[in-house]
Amino acid sequence: MDSFEPVDRTVDRRAFLARAAALAAAGTVGTAIALPGTATAHGPATLTPGGHGNAGKPNPALDRPDAYRRPRPEALADPSELTIAEAAWLIRAGKLSPEQLVEAYLARIGSHDGTYQAFNLVLADAALATARAATRRSHTGALHGIPLAIKDNYYTAGVPTTANSYLFQDFVPPFDATAVARLKASGAIVLGKTQMGPLATTRATTPAGVITTVNAWTPTNPDTDPGGSSTGTATAVAGRMATAGTGTQTGGSITAPSNAQNLTGIKPTMGRVSLNGIIPLSYTRDHPGPLARDAKDAAIMLTAMAGEDPADPRSQGLPAVPRLIEAATPVYAGRRVKLRWKTRIGVLPGYATGTSATALARQAFLAELAAISGATLVDVPLPDEWDLLGGNTFNNIRLPERSEPFMPYLRTDLRGFGVAVTSWLQGALLGGNEFITGQRAKLLFLERVLDQLFDACDVVVQTSPVPFDILGLPEIAFPIGFSSAGVPIGTILGGLPYAEDRLLSVVAAYQEVTDWHWRRPADPPAPAAGARAARGTVAAAEPDESRGRLTADQVAELTQ
Repeated sequence: MDSFEPVDRTVDRRAFLARAAALAAAGTVGTAIALPGTATAHGPATLTPGGHGNAGKPNPALDRPDAYRRPRPEALADPSELTIAEAAWLIRAGKLSPEQLVEAYLARIGSHDGTYQAFNLVLADAALATARAATRRSHTGALHGIPLAIKDNYYTAGVPTTANSYLFQDFVPPFDATAVARLKASGAIVLGKTQMGPLATTRATTPAGVITTVNAWTPTNPDTDPGGSSTGTATAVAGRMATAGTGTQTGGSITAPSNAQNLTGIKPTMGRVSLNGIIPLSYTRDHPGPLARDAKDAAIMLTAMAGEDPADPRSQGLPAVPRLIEAATPVYAGRRVKLRWKTRIGVLPGYATGTSATALARQAFLAELAAISGATLVDVPLPDEWDLLGGNTFNNIRLPERSEPFMPYLRTDLRGFGVAVTSWLQGALLGGNEFITGQRAKLLFLERVLDQLFDACDVVVQTSPVPFDILGLPEIAFPIGFSSAGVPIGTILGGLPYAEDRLLSVVAAYQEVTDWHWRRPADPPAPAAGARAARGTVAAAEPDESRGRLTADQVAELTQ
């Protein structure tokens, strides 16, 4: 297979720094944000030809040979085990219908979601109707007939979008978020809306703080962190109740649940995916992205979701979306896997130090990477004042961006924010001088990361998503092992702006020589009552107080 060259990252560094400065300025002068009170301000997405097309039309970026994978023998017996690429291969070959795939997931939802509590709402009848229609339509690409779990802060036309909050509990948007519209235009099926941290703050709870969603790997132990705030999507995918799904990240909300539940999740570069039609948390920090089972599936999802959107200025004027699916396709030299591009992998001080399960997994991960042709491990220093500029003081500069669009609600009834109210109040009380100083510090931090860190490497390991969340740089989370208790261990790689292809290429090579991403959790204990496939429109189960409750203080400490 002929490879392709990644774009010139030198130009991107300077351009991205300039964009970050402009974005910070936009955040200070105010920009229309789609809250329920102004839900029709931007209107439905306008899909561009070629990249995203119209519903029912082939999408060339998704209908390419390397977007399909012949299924593993062990996956053929159970459609819910298939990856997107495997299911797409079977659907294209006429060996599996979208209706059969949806039925398989509805059966698992009926059997297990009473325990997992991954979904806010299951759209069983609508998903089946869409699947039947997909069977009659021309094939549109690798997402044709693929059932997805959608985080409940993404607008879904005619379907409640609550962000798991009191404020939006009765909100039914009139149009789809741009990312949802693009997934549907590519042939995907919305299976349901998933549980999340209230207003995208912590792990999934009710607005009052009662824990809902559990980690699919420890379904009887609600104390095991399932990751947040895209908790429900992660549990739905890990528990084989959806093929893949969407999340959002402001402070680790894609990478954390992916790492916690053995998934591969991408937080793309700021602006790579439109935020139009997604209930906001921070204008300069929100990132929509996919949670999937492996790098190939994440690339397929991101290919469909990404691209310029007239309704979101953050998405405009960016470099073209790279050939992500090709980047996520492993390449070989003879019979040995090699990296698609020679890549310097930066290792931060202390990343794999110690004897804990995480440290040992990281050591093994680095050894596996070093053995892949084309990979060079490079010890890199932390940029100047890394701990200060990436620490809580400057990280909290995001809070006024959170409070500003919600000020009408803050002035009328604080009870609407439930247990998550503290951070909104903190943002409202932060001074203008502090906010402006924080924006300047962010640009200094970005310049140092681009010049001091990435001069020595092409991608870098991360011990926390926060620094790259502050800066809007892309990250990918993926599994590298398990603890002695059987809980997944993951890691994160960070990259240069718009370099999602480079990150995917490294992870694809690593996953070709390891099998962590193929492992699935055991099903939870059978419920007392007989289970059956979900039908109709199924709302979330009543919260179980025995799972515990997060207090306002805990939410303030854990908030994204």
